[in-house]
Amino acid sequence: MLILSGSVSEEEFDSIEGIFPVQLHWGDCDPAGIIFYPTYFRWFDAATWSLFASVGYPAKRMRAENLAMPLVAAECEFKSSAGQQDRAEVKSRIVRWGGKSFVVRHQVVREDGTLLATGTETRVWGRYTDGPGTPLKGLPIGEELKALFRKP
Repeated sequence: MLILSGSVSEEEFDSIEGIFPVQLHWGDCDPAGIIFYPTYFRWFDAATWSLFASVGYPAKRMRAENLAMPLVAAECEFKSSAGQQDRAEVKSRIVRWGGKSFVVRHQVVREDGTLLATGTETRVWGRYTDGPGTPLKGLPIGEELKALFRKP
């Protein structure tokens, strides 16, 4: 069950799961040698793009077709600290489709099984009116797109 805002809830979409491997490098750490919090958001973004590429929407295709999925909201809950050289996976799935938007849930799990963080991204499915840099218009999300992410 997905809780939206307040008491509103709706059934979660039964999505395939994308797995995006990551490693914490020196530049991803704060002066204490632990993960600098924006790193999670960078990983979430990359994991979402990887998930879309896995169903036939890589970045090159998106650009060629003037498609975009701008981020309109993001959140992250930090569960455990990660340190330099830690390896982990970002596990991502779509949990809700709206008319023109969708929600991706992410879990970052270190290779030892420790849950490091959870988060969500809300994105809009859209198209540039005349190529990147021009106005963006939200597009209705059709059943054919949803079907690409539905578990078999």
